[in-house]
Amino acid sequence: MTDLSQGTAVFVAELIALAFVCLALSSIFWSTLTLGISPMPTSTKVKRELLALIPAELEGEVHELGAGWGTLAWAIATKCPRARVIGWERSLVPFLFCRLRLGVQRRDNLSIRFGDFHRADLKGAQLVIAYLWTGAMTRLGPKFEAELPNGSTVISHTFAWRGKQPESTVITADLYRTPLYRYRIVRS
Repeated sequence: MTDLSQGTAVFVAELIALAFVCLALSSIFWSTLTLGISPMPTSTKVKRELLALIPAELEGEVHELGAGWGTLAWAIATKCPRARVIGWERSLVPFLFCRLRLGVQRRDNLSIRFGDFHRADLKGAQLVIAYLWTGAMTRLGPKFEAELPNGSTVISHTFAWRGKQPESTVITADLYRTPLYRYRIVRS
C-alpha cells in the first residue's frame, strides 16, 4: 500500500469515527430535548443508599423506568437474583450501550427494553425505580395507582411523586444531598 492510499484509508476511518460520534451525540441531544431529561448515571453514593432500600430476597418484577446507562439495573439484578429486573430506556444510544453491556456482563434476571415506559405493563411489578423528572413522576402517578399491586414499592431518585406522601425519605451524603423517596402502594 502506498503512503497516499494508506493516508486516505486513515482519513476515511477518522471521518467514519467522527460521523459516528456526531450521530451518537445528536441522538442523545435529541432524546434529551424530547424526553425532558438526559441519560445520567447514578453516583456510587446514591446507588449504595438506593440498594440499601431494596431487600436482597425480593422476588417478582422490578422495573427501572429510564435505565439510562444501566448503572442501577445491573446493581439491582446482582443484589436481587430471584427478581426479574426490566430496564426501560427510550434514548437510543444508552439503550444500545445497555444491550451491548448485557452481552458482555450477562445477568440472567435482567432484560433491557427500548420504548416508552408509560406503555409498560406494571401489573406484576413488586418494585419500580424511577430516576426521572418532576413532570414524568406527576404523569406516572395515576399509572402507578391504577396498575401497581397492593403493597408494591416505588423508589424515586431525586424527584418526588407530587401529591403522594413517601413512606420514607433518605438524604444521601453526596455533594447534592440527593433525596431518595420510597412510596408504598396501599389500597384499602
